[in-house]
Amino acid sequence: GVDADGTRTDVAFVVHYDSSQESLSLLSIPRDTITEIEVFNPSGTSLGMTDNHINLQYAYGDGKEESCELMKTAVSNLLHGLPIQGYYSMNISGISEVGKLVGDVEIVVPDDSLEEHDPYFKEGATVIINGDNAEEFLRYRDTGKSQSALVRQQRQKTYLKALIPKLQEKMQTNSSFVGSLLDDIQPYTVTNMGNDVFVKLLNAAGNSTLETQTVPGEGVEGKYYDEYHVNEDELYRLILSMFYHKI
Repeated sequence: GVDADGTRTDVAFVVHYDSSQESLSLLSIPRDTITEIEVFNPSGTSLGMTDNHINLQYAYGDGKEESCELMKTAVSNLLHGLPIQGYYSMNISGISEVGKLVGDVEIVVPDDSLEEHDPYFKEGATVIINGDNAEEFLRYRDTGKSQSALVRQQRQKTYLKALIPKLQEKMQTNSSFVGSLLDDIQPYTVTNMGNDVFVKLLNAAGNSTLETQTVPGEGVEGKYYDEYHVNEDELYRLILSMFYHKI
């Protein structure tokens, strides 16, 4: 997740590593997903569970390991108890740093969600994303428009799909690149996983087309904020097909 809007989670993905196929897939969780989260009073005493935006769960922790553990539990509960082994959280400042260290990444702009704000990002245009504009491309949304966070997800998926081959290319010419990159952005991140795990995941990403799914549901206008209501039947079927094998 990316820490934004105070300490709320701006972007959340579940990364699935299939060891039998040595392949990788991603499940995107909309930030406005309404699900059960644990809430606390200012002194840190739990007030129990309540239905609210999943991105608020991170804010009830310390902005570090505690927040990540709370988020891990909320995501696992949302996904019907799916075990989640590790977490990786990066704050906003890390986005530009990654763009700077990785260099130019070429993508085709998937939609017109940024076009009015910045004509460079015209739908269908081939553009370069780097340290100068990565945060704008990944985070900008028109908060005056309903479901702007949901629309932004396609840009994020597009960048991730283009970023992984770039990382693999750099890793092939310099085996220590990924380790160096992770060390350089360490001040902006919180994780319970070692660098070796990331190298394994990156290698696995090269063995697949990097399937990306989104938690099924629909965006609706809540009383005060946008909400994303999950289609539980579709989600259950997706979890079974994406994370489990029939025996």
